[in-house]
Amino acid sequence: MNFVKELSNKTVSISEFNRGLAGRIFDDVKVNGSKVVLKNNTPECILVSPDEYTKLIDELEDARDLMLANTRMSSMDKSDLISQDEFEEAFHIDLNEVSPLDEDEIE
Repeated sequence: MNFVKELSNKTVSISEFNRGLAGRIFDDVKVNGSKVVLKNNTPECILVSPDEYTKLIDELEDARDLMLANTRMSSMDKSDLISQDEFEEAFHIDLNEVSPLDEDEIE
């Protein structure tokens, strides 16, 4: 029974928008999370807050980056690798003298 109650709290009918309750629905999404909008008892769309949307997009980008890194690592020829010393010599750089980037600079 709790499942049904929780599910009903996560859905909203399109007719509620037509009755002028959009503001209340949007406030509820900000506080309680996403809602599935039903039209004729069929899911039509999902409402999410801008913060939740940004978080989902960031997680999706991270997952894609991880998949790309795994693909590259699995197809990499280990004979092409060089040591840190060889890298520093080839590019005339001492990594001990390089300051780390702030997190804001990485994006």
